[in-house]
Parts: sequence; C-alpha cells; structure tokens
Amino acid sequence: MKSSSKLNWIKVTGLLPTLMAAAAIAVYSPAFAEQSGKVIPPNATKYGDDYAGWSAKWWQWTLELPLAGHPSVDSPDFDVTAGQSGDVWFLGGPFGEVTREVTIPTGKALFIGIATVECSSLEPEESGFHGDTAKEQRTLARYWADHIEDVFCVIDGEAVPRIEAHRVTSPQYDFLAPSPWIFGEVGGAGTSVGDGYYVFVSPLAPGEHTIHFGGVFRFTLEEDGFDAELPIDMTYHLTVE
Repeated sequence: MKSSSKLNWIKVTGLLPTLMAAAAIAVYSPAFAEQSGKVIPPNATKYGDDYAGWSAKWWQWTLELPLAGHPSVDSPDFDVTAGQSGDVWFLGGPFGEVTREVTIPTGKALFIGIATVECSSLEPEESGFHGDTAKEQRTLARYWADHIEDVFCVIDGEAVPRIEAHRVTSPQYDFLAPSPWIFGEVGGAGTSVGDGYYVFVSPLAPGEHTIHFGGVFRFTLEEDGFDAELPIDMTYHLTVE
C-alpha cells in the first residue's frame, strides 16, 4: 500500500461519512429541486434501489464493459449508449480534463460516478486493490476513497450542495469482466466493493444540458509513501431527445 507502483492500479471515474437523513434532505433548496434534473437525495430509494445499490450497479456496468470505448478512457470510441438499459443510465469519466458531447433519450434518470474506486477479487494481489472477502474489499476501497478531495458536481450551472453527503459504500457485488478489461489483460468472474461519490439525477427535460463534475485523488509522501495528485474534470454536454 506504500509503493508508488500502486499508482498504476488506481481506478476512478471519483470525504466524509454519509450524513443523517434529515440533514441530507435539508440541503436541497426548493429552487434547486424544481429544476429539470432534480438531484435525488442520498438517503432516498428511487427506481427500485438506494444509492448504495445503484453504486453497485454502476460498478457492474463499468467493470463489464469492453476496454475499447470504455467510459474511463478518453477515447473517440466512447459510446454513451454502451451497456445502458432501463430507466436509469450511468455516466462516468477518466482522469484528466475531458469533454464529451452525447445524446440520450428522454425519460432517463442519470446515476453519475463522480469520483469513486473499487477493490475486487479479480485484480492482482500486488496491485493494492485485491481483496478476497467483502470485508477486505470494503477496507481497501475505503482507504483509496479516503484520498478523494475537492469533489464537485454542477448541473446546468447549479452546484449540487453538500456533496460530501453523496459518498456511499456499495454492498459486495458479482461481476463478469471481458478480456481484456479495464484493469487487466484477462477478465473473468469476480466480486468487488466500491466506495466514493455519486449523484443521482431525475430525468432531464428535452433540450441541451451541461453536467460538470470531478475531484482529486491526493496522496502524500508522509501518509502514503508517495506524492501524487490525480484529478478528474469531466464535462458532459448532453442533448436530451
């Protein structure tokens, strides 16, 4: 966990524990809630699951997509429709400053991985992201997610308030990775736990929208054995039609 080689295995798309339900509800002003694309509070259950459950589904989507055109890679091959189905679509982004222009159907809620990390049974033991049990995976994911800072999400010019309330840990989930997959040459069946920041947005009105989000994975020599800052600065220009 102290070697700089671990940087080759850091995975995000994505600081404080989830706040009490009443506090989480209070931060959403009526003016913000009335807009198209209302932010669903982090204590809520919507479309059949809560934030933790949807974060597990978000990671299953991420881990099971082919490497070509993967949302965690800045590539012209990216296709926002890949792997999407149902009433909830997923968004994520790679490290760095990236802008994408996409078109999505009307009536789709968006579950966005802002800055997040997972640890699984499928990754090499030397990676710093390998865990065999749910407890091991959860502990490792928490360690990496504790290094996420400066998290933000802005939807059509309105910043999501109290973004720290949007950190959640997923339950352990199963996934089936292709070969190659986003974190290795050989895929297969695995289990994993994710930890990080997510924003759940109700369907946007038809037309043009902008979602800007990100954060920084920050490591120090004193605490982690190496210095590094790995930013995410992702902008989606969406056409809803």
